[in-house]
Amino acid sequence: MLIIVGAIVVLAGVVIGFTMAGGKLAVLIQVSEFVTIGGAVIGSLLISASPPLIKKMIAAIPKAISGSHTSKKDYLELLKAFYDLFLIAQRDGLLAIEKHIEKPKESEILSRNKSFLHNAVALAFFCDTLKVMLSGGVPPHELESLMEVEIETFELESMPVPALINKVGDALPGLGIVAAVLGIIVTMGSINAGAEKVGHHVAAALVGTFLGVLLSYGFVGPLAANVEHCIEGDIRYLVTIKSSIVAYAKGNPPIVAVEIARRTIFSDNRPSFTELESYLRGK
Repeated sequence: MLIIVGAIVVLAGVVIGFTMAGGKLAVLIQVSEFVTIGGAVIGSLLISASPPLIKKMIAAIPKAISGSHTSKKDYLELLKAFYDLFLIAQRDGLLAIEKHIEKPKESEILSRNKSFLHNAVALAFFCDTLKVMLSGGVPPHELESLMEVEIETFELESMPVPALINKVGDALPGLGIVAAVLGIIVTMGSINAGAEKVGHHVAAALVGTFLGVLLSYGFVGPLAANVEHCIEGDIRYLVTIKSSIVAYAKGNPPIVAVEIARRTIFSDNRPSFTELESYLRGK
């Protein structure tokens, strides 16, 4: 949501400043410049990226715009679910939680955590790891290495997305210049049409440069940074899951396992020890 607010502020600042200087907004509406820059951006994107990467980019942008970051409440619900599962495993044996792992959406414990269930990557990461534990014979350090490999793979897979958006942002000023040069070519072709006509063509050409720079530094570049922060948050979520499972696999009691996991959470979303303890007790 903050992205939308930020975009409105950027547009408002540019438009108000332009009109205060005596500019006419109609001059900025140059469809040909939009078509030139937009077409060049789409074409260069198709040249530089694979279809799977483009799909990931398209999926990442709405997520960043919606501002669906992991909150403190999401982490509390996550740790509470793990605590309850580990308690069952401690009391009745590890096989007692198999039904929760095989069908997590039907689990009375996991189904209470909607954000976790809707996070396909985290859900698969958690369930697949516990299935390995249920199979037996996997030492805790090997389990930890297995989870670290998956987190590293997720990071290597995801980080090219903001890098690609950033490259598009870096290319926009250059593509804006291309549009401006084309506008100047049109201007030179109508040099005998009179000062008013020539002035209109020059203004249209300069709009291309303006659009390229504004879109790059005002929208696309900041959007790439936001997408990167979202991915970092997703990685931290996986690290928290890993820490909880590994801590329990090493023989720690459920309360200690979730406490170790709590300390991996970034300070902005990390509940205090007292908050976690109260939440685990249903207060």
